[in-house]
Amino acid sequence: MKQDECTHDCSTCGKNCGERKADFDFSAKLNAGSKVARVIAVASGKGGVGKSFVTTMLAVAAMRQGRKVGILDADITGPSIPKAFGLSGSTYKGDDGIEPTMSNGGIKVISLNMLVEDPSDPVVWRGPVIAGLVKQFWTDVHWGDLDVMFVDMPPGTGDVPLTVFQSLPVDGVVVVSSPQELVEMIVSKSVKMAGMMNKKVLGLVENMSYLKCPGCGKVIEPFGASKVEALARRFDIPATLRLPINPEFSASIDAGAAELIDLPEIESFAAGII
Repeated sequence: MKQDECTHDCSTCGKNCGERKADFDFSAKLNAGSKVARVIAVASGKGGVGKSFVTTMLAVAAMRQGRKVGILDADITGPSIPKAFGLSGSTYKGDDGIEPTMSNGGIKVISLNMLVEDPSDPVVWRGPVIAGLVKQFWTDVHWGDLDVMFVDMPPGTGDVPLTVFQSLPVDGVVVVSSPQELVEMIVSKSVKMAGMMNKKVLGLVENMSYLKCPGCGKVIEPFGASKVEALARRFDIPATLRLPINPEFSASIDAGAAELIDLPEIESFAAGII
């Protein structure tokens, strides 16, 4: 990095330059009243591929397996997790910190939408401010005892993903894609960023991979043939999953009924990565 481009804030930079102290620790301390056994980030190099849907369904799958589950919604400018669970209203601060809101099934959720008066208001903040809030979701929220936390990442490889990888003890990453040709390049970016941060990619999910004709049951691939297996081999990703296009899923999410969606394939996938 050129001298005049350096902000001297290493927490928002992934470069390994002379300004960076080799032993600098960016890790954030978890809320004192909490214990999180495993942290899994759900990431994508671009928006619109269903990353939040995958995060939601992985959490539901883990909950159905009897695990204590939390979701940290790190997509500050486009939070959608609360709507999927039908959660509304503000959270509150207790003696141990900010209390996450709990879904009907017992999934603990924290999101910016729970901290603002009007969730429809745009978030017009600079990157470091957004990244700082994400870190506070880890340090200031009373998560209690969790078996697994899923972090719904914003798209791309900017400030927030960097903050999550550097500040939270991420055990692995699930990358979400769709079948289009462009996505191969996007998947590559996500996988390479995980590698730069020394984080293992646990699985690759190809969302909107196919649909089934409701009349004859024929499988149709509207965006072309699946590329998930080829991409997994190329990047040495151990687990893959193809998810269908299903209008009933969208209707359930819009109704805040994510926990009622029946998606057995993601339950077996979740069991393999947790």
